[in-house]
Amino acid sequence: MTNTDKYVGREPVNDSLMTRESWKIFQIMAEFVEGFERLAQIKPSVSMFGSARSQPDHPHYQLAQETSRQLSDAGFSVVSGGGPGIMEAANRGAQAGKSLSIGLNIQLPQEQAGNDYQDIALHFRHFFSRKVMFVKYASAYVVLPGGFGTLDELAEILTLVQTGKTRRIPIILMQSDFWAGLVDWFRDRLVAEGMIDAADMHLFHVVDEPADAVKAIFDHYEDRGFEPSAREREILLDL
Repeated sequence: MTNTDKYVGREPVNDSLMTRESWKIFQIMAEFVEGFERLAQIKPSVSMFGSARSQPDHPHYQLAQETSRQLSDAGFSVVSGGGPGIMEAANRGAQAGKSLSIGLNIQLPQEQAGNDYQDIALHFRHFFSRKVMFVKYASAYVVLPGGFGTLDELAEILTLVQTGKTRRIPIILMQSDFWAGLVDWFRDRLVAEGMIDAADMHLFHVVDEPADAVKAIFDHYEDRGFEPSAREREILLDL
């Protein structure tokens, strides 16, 4: 069989579809440009994550709201996914505090409608451009109980920090009972089988109280400012 033969019988490329795909590049570029322009001046900030399904009467929602309020009063703008549940709690707590409440909203078939507690609301069609915005300007990540989306954000920041593709920032898991099984699995399987180094277990902190989350962030930056160093700025340019 020649190289040409293996393409015989395939459907021809749809020119209209290819044109649409090409023009998507400009839509993606626009999302990055708007995100960079709006977020670059908002410092320091903390990105918060958690389940879209937690209701206002749930302890996780209340924990997120109080943590966000304390972060806001401590001088951190709070960035969430802009939706319901823990995202709403994060924006709500931030708005009740002294600093800005920011939502990075995503268009989804289900589970996502913008909450009413956003001082600044950005809107994205693409997960990957939105995810860059969570990382690029964050001084810390605070992760509350959540589902696949929350685990995705957690795995991404751990990977980026572990591989040196972004600067080292505090990664804080809140509600120790919820995360205990995952943390044990990291240690008993990933470390034990050489999938990660034992030192990688120190990339994150597990806390239960809002004040402990705030303290962990300030402890990390105790001997330096929140601004990235010259070397870190170079790293973030290639994020």
